Amino acid sequence: MSVPQGRRSSTFTRLLRHGFTDPSGAERLLDAPALSAVRSDPLLLDALGATADPDLALLGLVRLVEAQDRVATDGAGRRELLDTLITAKPLRDRLLGVLGASEALADHLARHPTDWQALVTYEPSDLHPGVEEFERGLADATDPVSLRVAYRRCLLSIAARDVCGTTDIVQTAAELADLATATLRAALAIARSAAPADAAQCRLAVIAMGKCGGHELNYVSDVDVIFVGESIEGGEGADEGKAIQAATRLASHMMRICSETTVEGTIWPVDANLRPEGRNGPLVRSLSSHLAYYQRWAKTWEFQALLKARPVAGDPELGEEYLAAVSPLVWQAAERENFVPDVQKMRKRVVENIPAGEVERELKLGPGGLRDVEFAVQLLQLVHGRSDASLRSGTTLDALAALADGGYVGRVDAVQLDDAYRFLRTLEHRIQLYKLRRTHLVPEDEADLRRIGRSMGMRTEPLTDLNRAWKRHTSVVRRLHEKLFYRPLLDAVAQLAPGEIRLSTEAARERLVALGYADPSAALRHLEALASGVSRKAAIQRTLLPVLLGWFADSADPDAGLLNFRKVSDALGKTPWYLRLLRDEGAAAENLARVLSAGRLAPDLLMRAPEAVALLGAPQGLEPRDHAQLEQEVLAAVGRATGAEQAVVAARGVRRRELFRTTAADIVASYGTEDQPVVADQGALVDRVGGAVSDLTAATLAGTLRAVVREGWGDTLPTRFAIIAMGRFGGHELSYGSDADVLFVHEPRDGVGDQEAAQAANKVVAEMRRLLALPSADPPLLIDADLRPEGKSGPMVRTLKSYEAYYRRWSLVWESQALLRAQHVAGDEELGRAFIDLIDPLRYPAEGLGDDAVREIRRLKARMESERLPRGADPTLHTKLGRGGLSDVEWTVQLLQLQHGWAEPGLRTTRTREALAAACAAGLLPTEDAAILDEAWVLAARVRNAVMLVRARAGDTFPSDGRELGAVGRYLGYDPGHVGDMLDDYRRITRRARAVVEERFYGA
Repeated sequence: MSVPQGRRSSTFTRLLRHGFTDPSGAERLLDAPALSAVRSDPLLLDALGATADPDLALLGLVRLVEAQDRVATDGAGRRELLDTLITAKPLRDRLLGVLGASEALADHLARHPTDWQALVTYEPSDLHPGVEEFERGLADATDPVSLRVAYRRCLLSIAARDVCGTTDIVQTAAELADLATATLRAALAIARSAAPADAAQCRLAVIAMGKCGGHELNYVSDVDVIFVGESIEGGEGADEGKAIQAATRLASHMMRICSETTVEGTIWPVDANLRPEGRNGPLVRSLSSHLAYYQRWAKTWEFQALLKARPVAGDPELGEEYLAAVSPLVWQAAERENFVPDVQKMRKRVVENIPAGEVERELKLGPGGLRDVEFAVQLLQLVHGRSDASLRSGTTLDALAALADGGYVGRVDAVQLDDAYRFLRTLEHRIQLYKLRRTHLVPEDEADLRRIGRSMGMRTEPLTDLNRAWKRHTSVVRRLHEKLFYRPLLDAVAQLAPGEIRLSTEAARERLVALGYADPSAALRHLEALASGVSRKAAIQRTLLPVLLGWFADSADPDAGLLNFRKVSDALGKTPWYLRLLRDEGAAAENLARVLSAGRLAPDLLMRAPEAVALLGAPQGLEPRDHAQLEQEVLAAVGRATGAEQAVVAARGVRRRELFRTTAADIVASYGTEDQPVVADQGALVDRVGGAVSDLTAATLAGTLRAVVREGWGDTLPTRFAIIAMGRFGGHELSYGSDADVLFVHEPRDGVGDQEAAQAANKVVAEMRRLLALPSADPPLLIDADLRPEGKSGPMVRTLKSYEAYYRRWSLVWESQALLRAQHVAGDEELGRAFIDLIDPLRYPAEGLGDDAVREIRRLKARMESERLPRGADPTLHTKLGRGGLSDVEWTVQLLQLQHGWAEPGLRTTRTREALAAACAAGLLPTEDAAILDEAWVLAARVRNAVMLVRARAGDTFPSDGRELGAVGRYLGYDPGHVGDMLDDYRRITRRARAVVEERFYGA
């Protein structure tokens, strides 16, 4: 029958107004014979328009009505359904609400057309049913298929109450957990009836874990369990062994009943991997076996998981015995030696395992997701639940409320976190309900987002409103997750608002110990000094400190980080820009926290000039400055000074600030921050530090030379004067603690006698060394000229002709090797170039080295290894002289330069890594060997830098102090508790390098 155009246009408009996205399709469905009796009833259209997805609800209704013919061919089933639908508003809302939210439950109703009657009416007791009510609903299930059908029928009623708003998210999650409990009991009963002999031989308790144990289950989730078995008599030996075998068969059968897919689909997987030893351990253990494992072998995360343990099926007495036995162990977990490192590793592992393309849509595990709330709450429970039994709830929001009541979490924070958690859980439920599939990803399809938004009450702009609310709540969770564990520490020492409950000093001390603070009493004193009072400074500190405490705790020395922050704040706290910088520039605060807790060197540099903290927030504040910029600034500072000493003080001040810039950039790149990930290229980090420190040293020497010359002679020195960098300085490879190896060369000006020129040159050298070594708050710069001809016995400075005469007549092969690093860095450029031209034939001899010279170099290297390694030093861990260390790699590369530099231009460089790459490119070294040597050299250089950063003293070996060793490990990228792995890796990498050295240098 054709429909008049006017009526069709009117219906089309009405359908659009009621929320249909496909009004044409909806018209066809409304015209279907199945709905002929009700299509004109306005109540139906209004009810459909009130659902999450009117199109989906209408399609599901048509399918359900048509399916009634399979029940009653005379049409009685259709009439009963449609009459009830129109006359009974409760059913109409429930049924259409479910059909509009869940395609999967619509499929179930189409397969089982009479199950809609479960939604016809609720008795008062049905509004919030418990386990017993669900057990009655599953009572007739005698096999896996009938159990699945009965489970979905019960799920229909839960979903109806959920989408109609009869229950909130907490009640819905509790009902789902209760239904899971009833289902586990029914499945176990089926398994027992199938194996009565096994059932008669054992006691079996099923312990729910995870969300089921916490009474906060999702629509679709693994149900985590642990099994405990005993013999009926409770005996030991062979009887107990047989009982455990029988219990294992029952448990396995029960899991299959729930997990296997039948024609009715699956219920949910039963996951027993939280048991001792995980999937590698026995499925069922006796109570004594469980206890033995937890007392001796369990990891921290296993005790955290036991927070939610709850007996749900099987032998109730055995379940309670298990709970009573393991509970005391849970509340001792925070006292474990590696509690904080274990928790940190677990948290990082969860985030790292999220695929990169899903991080932003991951509702459960992503930043600001459900796991952040649960993790923070559980962490606080483990710390404070030892002495406060009110915190020992397995339900997240109940535990959060208890934490707020006890003063462990601020009331406002608790309310905001509770609200965000409810929203995120509701969003998760709506996503899963659609197809009853296990997922935690927010969909990208607009139709899906529209349906979800409407199901959560967002009817005007569901897509926009849903995304805005999701991002807002995620942001709240991210902020409070960082704050939650640290903020109450301040409440223990700072003035609180009237009526607030203060975290006790003892509770604050416990939390600091759990975070890894070695001296919690001192930490509390620092917090009190920083956060107490009503001043604006104290108010801002209270805002900053919660996050800073977390960053400090992520370091190897939280105590030092907090102490250093107090020192900087005492020095700059009254400076308006300081706290504003930290408050408003997130990167500045995190960078400062990393710098202050990474060791002694960077904080020492900062304490001598606290205003340098501004570099941490400037857009290019941590970018290294090039040599020309540095020299220009140093020379300008020297030019403004009134005397040589004042000039050198100014130059050293620039050096101090730039050293801080370099150390800060190195620490931030090595530790990583929220805005800047860890720099993966370790070689680039070494090159950047070496280049920055070398350029800074050269600029400082240039400024000092200018100051000395101006003080003694005015604008012109009687002799031209140049400084030649040697060693690591010449190679642009200085570490933080390196001396400046140099040679001095001069050339008398026209009309100046040799004696006068020499006296002037020597006076310049002496005055430069004196001024740079003067006691000062700035780090010293020691000049080492021992590589000069004749060493310590020779003159400090020579003319170009004197160098030429010496090298022509007396030069030894080791001096040619040392000259490979020579580079002009300060003073007269023309004289510097002339010196380089003079030495090039020596360091790149035509036709390379003779056999005698090669043997001499090898002999010198072997002698150095046997004589210069400090007594008692471990040769496998000495970065300079040890096996596969800096010396091994550098001598190997330098031998290639001496042999082939005359023919290979790429080898004519003062830099080790450049020469190594050139040797590989020229075919002088296999690619694999070059990579092995490069890796070892970079690692050894990084260790030397780390030691200096941590101890503020140069060193060539790993520290013996445990905390310092841990700080070196953190700098090198090792998580807390993994210093053993660091040392093993160092030995392995340098051992491989030594094998290459044996072959390529010694010819073995």
